[in-house]
Formats: sequence, C-alpha cells, structure tokens
Amino acid sequence: MGSLIFIIFLSYLVGSIPTAIILSKMFRGIDIRDYGSGNAGGTNAMRVLGWKIGSTVMMIDVFKGVVATLFISAIRFGPLSINPEIVQILAGVSAIFGHIWTVFAGFRGGKGVGTGAGMLISLYPTVLLICLAIFIFMLLIFRMVSLASMTAAVSLPIVLFLLSTFCNYQVSELLLYFSIFIAILIVFTHRNNIQRILKGTENKIKLKKSAA
Repeated sequence: MGSLIFIIFLSYLVGSIPTAIILSKMFRGIDIRDYGSGNAGGTNAMRVLGWKIGSTVMMIDVFKGVVATLFISAIRFGPLSINPEIVQILAGVSAIFGHIWTVFAGFRGGKGVGTGAGMLISLYPTVLLICLAIFIFMLLIFRMVSLASMTAAVSLPIVLFLLSTFCNYQVSELLLYFSIFIAILIVFTHRNNIQRILKGTENKIKLKKSAA
C-alpha cells in the first residue's frame, strides 16, 4: 500500500508542474493566468505566448501524463497486490488532478486535456488517434479549441465502449468507468468556456490568414 500512496503522490506532483506558468515567466516575465483566458494550459499559452512556446507547453503537459502512467506507476517498494492497469490509471488520473489543481501555483492550473492525452497515449494509443481525429474535425468545423476538447473527451468512453463491443478491443470495465469520470472532469474544467459558447463570446482560432 505504501508503494501505491507514493505513486499517487509523485504522479500528482509531476502533474502539478505548472509548465505554462514557468515558461511564461521565463520567456515573457508574466504570469500566463493574468492574460487571455486566464488558464495555465497549452491553448492559452499558444494564444498569449506564441506557437513555439505554446506547443512546448502542450508537449510537456502530454509528457507529464506519459511519465506518470508508464514510469511512476511501475515504482515498487515491495509487493503490490493490485492490477497493474489499475495502478496506471490511478497514476494518470493523479497527474491530471495535479495539472488542474497544481500545488505549486495556488491550485490554479490548466484544464487537464494535455496530461489526459498523455495518459491515453500510454494506455490505448489507438483510442487516442480516434479521439484526436474527432478533436481535429470539431476544430475545423467550429474553430473553438474548448468545444473540440470537450467533444473529444466525451467521445472517449463512447469510443472505448464501441471498440470493446464491436471490434473485440480489450478494454477493462474499470477503464470504461474511469473514462466517464475523466470526460466529466474535462467538461467541468471547461465550465466557463461553456458559458461563453452559449453567449457566443468564446474565442475562435484563425485557420487561415485574412485577405489584406
């Protein structure tokens, strides 16, 4: 049990590394949370800091999910009589929690999408590709990263269920439950975006340059 507690705690700390805040202060001398949407995630970093720093933030946030799910979950101080997949899921979810409620920045972090993607890459890369395709499709149609992120998150348990039911894809029942929880969590972190979407004031990305 000591190993599991350590895994959960360390995964939370790794997820808590406030990538966007660190890089915004390092390269711009600002706190990213004071600009744009006020969110310390990759999308706002891209908008405020530019695509180079923003994409770096996104990649590191994804990597945090991978590190927790694949590597931290493998740490053992003794026998641990728990299904390894359960340990991986708990480690990944702990990292997501850390990203959203970072202990290093007053519990104000990002929205968990990037770190959640890192967890999904580690567990079911095929499912990630499908969710990514859904994300890109929604982004091209509506040009709102928030809406695309929520749609991809909600599609996660649906995709897992369909693959396990019709394609003989091996998905544990526990993961299905956790995927529902993660989808709800991602939607919850986007609650302010939902309000702006309903009001028609949500930020949209520009997919091409306007004519001069």
